[in-house]
Amino acid sequence: MSSNTFIKHSSSQKNLLRVGVIGTGAFAEQCHLPQLQSHPQVKVVALCGKRPERLRHLANRFSIPVVHTDYQKLCARSDLDAITIASSNNEHAAQALVALSSGKHVFCEKPLGTTVAEARRMVRAAELSGTHHQVGFTYRYLYGVQELRRRIHRGDIGVPFHVRSHWNSWEAFGPSSFREYRSQRTLNAAGILHDMGPHLFDLARFLFGPIQTVMGQVTRVSRGKMVGRSNRVPLESDDTATAWFRHAQGIDGQWFASRVMPSFGEKSHIEVVGDEGALRASLGRGSLDVLRLSRPSKTGWVELPLPEEARDQSPSCLKRMMHSFVDACLGHTDDEEINPSFHDGLAAQLALEAVEESVLCLPWMSLQEARGFQSKGSPHFLGRSPMIALPTIAAQ
Repeated sequence: MSSNTFIKHSSSQKNLLRVGVIGTGAFAEQCHLPQLQSHPQVKVVALCGKRPERLRHLANRFSIPVVHTDYQKLCARSDLDAITIASSNNEHAAQALVALSSGKHVFCEKPLGTTVAEARRMVRAAELSGTHHQVGFTYRYLYGVQELRRRIHRGDIGVPFHVRSHWNSWEAFGPSSFREYRSQRTLNAAGILHDMGPHLFDLARFLFGPIQTVMGQVTRVSRGKMVGRSNRVPLESDDTATAWFRHAQGIDGQWFASRVMPSFGEKSHIEVVGDEGALRASLGRGSLDVLRLSRPSKTGWVELPLPEEARDQSPSCLKRMMHSFVDACLGHTDDEEINPSFHDGLAAQLALEAVEESVLCLPWMSLQEARGFQSKGSPHFLGRSPMIALPTIAAQ
């Protein structure tokens, strides 16, 4: 999966990785900055962001000595070995290309780019650079997911034939600033599809290898943001997304993600079904990290043992992810079975684009019942469904 065969390791001090971070949003604050600084062999030298007040706030909070508002100046610094990118989706490609051309190791958040063409350029640049390149697919670092993968390969549930993932949230009805940011196609491509789709496609590939065929659907709940007291501007991106796919080895899969529906129990999970049982792992940042087993002969699920660290209710997979990047850059270890490269990011991007294309050509079969349906006496909401099929973003 990874092609980081010949990695150019840090040439400054073999026991210290000097890092610059691009992005001053919530995930930079919650993941990149604290988890990088928790590694004993990391020094965060510089931070880059476009909002001066926010930039100064984070620099002060994390004691970062240098700040930039221009990412090209940060990438050009000779006192950096690696750069992590936690900016808006539409900025990933340009920033990663400059960082790679400067000879830096690069960690980039998902999605790798906003189009397949962008992702391909990033992969080519990464290959030419000879540096370590990694994508922020956090779920790979959950203890439960890694144990699920080990048990599948060991044959604990017999021959697997189906994989399915589910992610539900009320996020779209949450705080307005966050909701509007996630809904801007120019910043974040296409809503929930590009937000959760990369994670869920990558997770399926992590378990079962290449995906051969894909189709899917995206919808938007009709609503808008208020501008002034009376004008409502429609939000732009999808609220639900679903995909059906088949792996090259014949295993079928599906996932569903929504930011307009309540979760049930665990907010998100992945489930693998075999002819002798099923395994289900919770998905998140690690504060809830659980693996369960079900057998055809028994009802319900049995919780399976995981390392003690899985129970400490901390976002453990964020720390494990960022530390894995540091260790690979320093040449201590590069677990190619776990660490996702830009090649894995491109594979997820190809699957996302396949969903977008299938939205345009997926046939919906008309039913005779619907053609002759009479609305008299029917519930008041019929005939004005809030679900809207979305146009897709044209491939570049």
